[in-house]
Amino acid sequence: MRYRVSHSTRYDYAAPVSLCHNEARLTPRRLTWQLPEPTRLTVTPVPAVLQTRRDVFGNEVNYFSVQEIHQSLTVTAETCLSTGPRPQPPAVGAWEAVRATSRERVACRPYQLDSPFVARHAALRDFAAISFTPGRPLLEAAAELNQRIFEGFLYDPGYTTLATPVLDVLEARRGVCQDFAHLMVGCLRSLGLAARYVSGYLETRPPPGQPRLVGADASHAWSALYLPSWGWLEFDPTNGTLPGERHLITGWGRDYGDVPPLKGVMSGGGSHALEVAVDVEPLAVDPA
Repeated sequence: MRYRVSHSTRYDYAAPVSLCHNEARLTPRRLTWQLPEPTRLTVTPVPAVLQTRRDVFGNEVNYFSVQEIHQSLTVTAETCLSTGPRPQPPAVGAWEAVRATSRERVACRPYQLDSPFVARHAALRDFAAISFTPGRPLLEAAAELNQRIFEGFLYDPGYTTLATPVLDVLEARRGVCQDFAHLMVGCLRSLGLAARYVSGYLETRPPPGQPRLVGADASHAWSALYLPSWGWLEFDPTNGTLPGERHLITGWGRDYGDVPPLKGVMSGGGSHALEVAVDVEPLAVDPA
C-alpha cells in the first residue's frame, strides 16, 4: 500500500504568545515493512530554531522554537510512504517461559516496569489472567485478551481524557484507542511481560458509495508484545486485530507520554482553542 499522510494542528490563543518551545513526533518510522519518504514539516509562524534528533526509543523528534509574538500556531507534517505485510511471528511456547526469558533482557526492562500513564496493578493482572491460564501458549493468550478488550469495551470519545487512569477505563469498560492500548499494555506488564505503546495512524474507509472525507482520519494507538529472539508483535485492541498494512507507525514508547504528536511550553497565551486534522490518503501504486 502507498499513502500520503497529513497531520495538521492549529492553536488559537486568547492572548499573544511571546515565546514557545515545542517538540513534534510526526515522522513515520523506517521499518522493513514501512518505507517513508522525507517528511515535510511546516510551522507558522516560521520558527527561529528547528532541529532534529532521535529520542531514547529511536523516534524522530523535531524541536522548534518560535521567538516572535504570535496569537496562533500551525504545525503541519506531510509524508508519503509505502507499507507491506508485517513479518509473521514464529510459534511460541507457554507464556510463563516467555516471561522468564524477557526478564533476562535489559532492553525489555523499561517496557516491564511502571510508567507515568501505565502502572501495574492486581486488578489488571486478574483481568488478564482469564486469558493467561497456566501453560497456555503466549500468542493464543494474547490474541484472546486483545479480542476481549475489543468485544467487552465501548468506544466512547466523550468519556476519557489524557489523564484518565487505566483502572477507571477497566471499571467503566469504555474509552478510546489510547485507553485500550494502555489497558492492554498494563495487563501484559502486570503479568511480568514486556509490552509497549505504539502511536501512528490507521487508514479509515468510508461506507460503500460514500466519498472520503479529507481530514476525517485521526491518530491511532495500539500495543506490542515482546517475543524473545524475534521482536515485537503488535495488537490493536480497539479493533480486535493484528495491525497490518493500513496501520502506519510514527513511534513507540512506554506509554502515550513518550510519543505525543506535539508538546511544548510557551510564555503568555492564556487559554486556547485547538483544531487537529489528520488525513490518510491511499495513493495509486506505480506498477514499475
